[in-house]
Amino acid sequence: MNAGAHGKEMKDIVIETTYIDNNGEIKTISNKQQEFSYRNSIFKNKKWIIISTTLKLEYGNKEEIKQKMAEYAEFRKQKQPINYPNAGSTFKRTNDAITAKLIDECGLKGYQIGGAQISELHAGFIINTGNATAQDVLELVNFTKNEVYKKFNKNIELEIEILGE
Repeated sequence: MNAGAHGKEMKDIVIETTYIDNNGEIKTISNKQQEFSYRNSIFKNKKWIIISTTLKLEYGNKEEIKQKMAEYAEFRKQKQPINYPNAGSTFKRTNDAITAKLIDECGLKGYQIGGAQISELHAGFIINTGNATAQDVLELVNFTKNEVYKKFNKNIELEIEILGE
């Protein structure tokens, strides 16, 4: 998908990826061939199986790296609902708006269908409060998308990938 956070994305560190295609052939492609863009790559809509990815990491001062990791962990603790099961950021940001802010301005923080809830901490996350089904999550996603469209005339897109039926 090209996951990212804090101004960095996988595209910044991937050198090459080896995968199995639909014909069972093993192939290796470069970073450029993976066609990375915001939360997207050539793998997103394929049914290929990634076997391995070679990453280019930077050397650094061990203590500085530990400090940065602690800062990121604290950021997540303060800003994201890590104390509940969730699939991460549910909706993509848009070029002209912060999606979580739009959801919040619709008054949806805390809104719940079954066990699925718009996080009260960060409206861009759907959390499982205890017994959410996939159907609960999908209904909440669709409800949220419709409410944002009604209020702002703006379509929001999922960042998570729905697999299966």
